Amino acid sequence: MKLLKKRKLIIIGTGPAGYTAAIYAARANLKPTLITGATPGGQLTKTENIENWPGDINALPGIKLMDRMKEHATKFDSEIISDHILNVNFKNSPFKLTGEEYHYISEAVIIATGASPRYLNLNSEKKFLGKGISTCAVCDGFFYKEKKIAIIGGGNTAIEEALYLSNIVSKIYLIHRKPYFTAEKILIDRLNKKIQEKKIDTYMNYSVEEFVGNNKELTGLKIFNKKQNNISTLINVSGAFICIGNIPNTNIFLKQLKMKNGYIQTNFSDFHGYKTQTSIKGIFAAGDVTDHIYRQAITSAASGCMAAIDAERYLQISS
Repeated sequence: MKLLKKRKLIIIGTGPAGYTAAIYAARANLKPTLITGATPGGQLTKTENIENWPGDINALPGIKLMDRMKEHATKFDSEIISDHILNVNFKNSPFKLTGEEYHYISEAVIIATGASPRYLNLNSEKKFLGKGISTCAVCDGFFYKEKKIAIIGGGNTAIEEALYLSNIVSKIYLIHRKPYFTAEKILIDRLNKKIQEKKIDTYMNYSVEEFVGNNKELTGLKIFNKKQNNISTLINVSGAFICIGNIPNTNIFLKQLKMKNGYIQTNFSDFHGYKTQTSIKGIFAAGDVTDHIYRQAITSAASGCMAAIDAERYLQISS
């Protein structure tokens, strides 16, 4: 039988939103408990360099920033439990949560479960996942040293991955379904330099039709040009990195909270004007589970701060 843990405030997730919420909640003497989830630190742990974190002039590895946030949270006696929440019951307060390791009861909850990489949903993609297909250049880039690889996507993540891998691999094929990139201008400027150096070839208005290879590994891609209505084949491609966005980790909350396109809706004005309040009083949400527009470490951290302050005020009123 799983041990039951009773808490005042539980924070689900330990990315920028979760850790920041813990820091503020702990300083308010709420004695918060953070539940790490399957990926402690969130997606930021897979980011090689962060150059836009205020106060850090030099590039900062994402995993280092997350380690610093964790240290900051524990400094103020935040409890961190390594567990993964499987289901929740928010129908009545106190709220019930079931994890792989423990059962929990809490007076208030902050959801900061983040998001996961989006895939193309091709049968061939599943076949070569882990055999040449990846979503993390920092994790797997080393394996493709001096080899040809493909990157699918045109936003910040795709361009950042391309710039990082351009220093490791021999050639990059950057495949994007639109005629233009949606990344920040500074990243596009850096990309153009790599293109001029012939380290990166771009395939605009192309989508991946099929990943090809043998039983052991990826060897190439078939790509479709929607303007020319033809299929081309890229050969001798050892790796493919899919960078086409994220899906919010909200499945366990689908029948509990109001959502839109998988993202938790907040800012229910009838609940004392709490900006991070979900459709249920006492349940708050922060970070990528609520945000499909900005999706930055600093905006996630800021919303974590807001959620902690909202939770503090809620607990004061309800006690």
